[in-house]
Amino acid sequence: MEGQANCALSINVNPFNPHDPWSLFAMPFRIAVGQISSESNHFVPGFCEVDFFRHTGYLLEGEEVFTLAGTTNEVAGALETLTAASDVEIAPLLAARANSSKPLSAACYAELTERLLAPLRTAGAIDGVFLSHHGSMATEAEDDPEGAIAEAVRKMVGPLVPIVMTLDLHGNVTRRMVEHCNAILGYEHYPHDDVFSTGVRGATLLLRAVRSEVQPVIGHAKLPLILTGFHGSTQGDGPFALLMRDAKLLETAPGILSTSLFFVGSYIDMPDMGCSALVVTDNDRDQATEAASRLAYHFWHRRHAFIVDVISVAEAVRRGREISGGPVLLLDTADTTGGGASGDGIGLVSGLLAAGVSEPCLAMVVDPEAVQLCLQHGAGNEVTLDLGHKLDPHWGEPLRVTGKVLRSLDGRFCYTGGILGGSWSSMGPVVVLQIGSIQVLVMSLPTYDWADEQYRAAGLQPEQAKFVGVKNMMNFRFGYRDVMKGYFVLDLPGPTPADMRQLPFRRIVRPTFPLDEELTEPDILLSTSK
Repeated sequence: MEGQANCALSINVNPFNPHDPWSLFAMPFRIAVGQISSESNHFVPGFCEVDFFRHTGYLLEGEEVFTLAGTTNEVAGALETLTAASDVEIAPLLAARANSSKPLSAACYAELTERLLAPLRTAGAIDGVFLSHHGSMATEAEDDPEGAIAEAVRKMVGPLVPIVMTLDLHGNVTRRMVEHCNAILGYEHYPHDDVFSTGVRGATLLLRAVRSEVQPVIGHAKLPLILTGFHGSTQGDGPFALLMRDAKLLETAPGILSTSLFFVGSYIDMPDMGCSALVVTDNDRDQATEAASRLAYHFWHRRHAFIVDVISVAEAVRRGREISGGPVLLLDTADTTGGGASGDGIGLVSGLLAAGVSEPCLAMVVDPEAVQLCLQHGAGNEVTLDLGHKLDPHWGEPLRVTGKVLRSLDGRFCYTGGILGGSWSSMGPVVVLQIGSIQVLVMSLPTYDWADEQYRAAGLQPEQAKFVGVKNMMNFRFGYRDVMKGYFVLDLPGPTPADMRQLPFRRIVRPTFPLDEELTEPDILLSTSK
């Protein structure tokens, strides 16, 4: 009796199946984890190479992937969830993330893909796959790189192994992604402060699938609609926030496992492109496609609410002076490095000087050549140089300025939140250049702009300035929410404008809103997982 009691106790503590004594001797579920994540911009010339991942994000292979534990990205969320499961063994493949930029070269994409797939070939039996991508990555030779990866993984693991993919909510979901995955989950928040929890959600659903608790299938509805991210916040009562709440309410319905809305605000130019709705159900394709279609129609009928009004720098200064105190943010959304821009736009500084500002101002620009010239002159000395528009001269000409070099730094900083929260990054060597009342942070490398980490790493205090230049169209709401007195969206040239109509799209299928404003009824494209 004593032995039987001990045996019963052992059976009952098995977290997977307390009613099956043989489950005590079952092999653990082997889950492969892989990531290649970058957002591309077709309107920035050239191509990215593998070193860009090392310099602006990370490139981790095999056991190195576990070093992401303790960070805030989706792979860390997945690792924490899978590690906590006593019936799981993790097979780490590759974790690679880079800042948004130009498309990947064919060689870069081939190398990264092979680094992800090679360990999968030799991993032995795999019971589930967790993939993390952006969804709007582009390459020199492949229009749908994430879909191609999903297809390659599917061919390797077979038709019965669950594949779950997580994407940025700005991802461009394709038919190929849908057909080769069992579930796709997007971020739920913008600004992106739920990246870790997205990894948790994806890994949790994957565990339910490999344990045969659910059979996830996808319904996907795609719209002829492209938008910039400016009105895409999921906070407050804006148009996308209301749509996201509608989507999340559907998750309370029986059979629905997950809902996602994809707000394609990425600056890619390819035929299969558009905002979409995606629903994952428990083995009910009809329910999934019907729910996704309903969400897509709601999205379409609110499309006009996403149009953005922009003003000149001079007008922004005039209105900003009517606001008591500071900082007032001047948003150069067209030079958003988080959207792939080079960060070398100098239009804001030019506009501030033309407006004759005397109030303390902060601005930033990427110009490694100017940094080196300032370093040669040294702190405390005056320098005359051409600033900006050297990396991507398509959008303007350098500005001739004279200023005083205040200080130089190594450019390293730690992100305080968002996609890269807890991770270190580098602007390369930086200098602070005083031009009249404007303190310009001159950087050697573009970096993702989450909050004010770059300014503070250079010893600059945004709360002490009247006007602060910010090169993003969403994260400022999170990073500056406690100090900003107001903001204005500037009408400046660049590859990441707040209005998609300013860009020369060539390959996108027409008609598409807002490029074709006369489009009233959408042709919704439906797809499901196989």
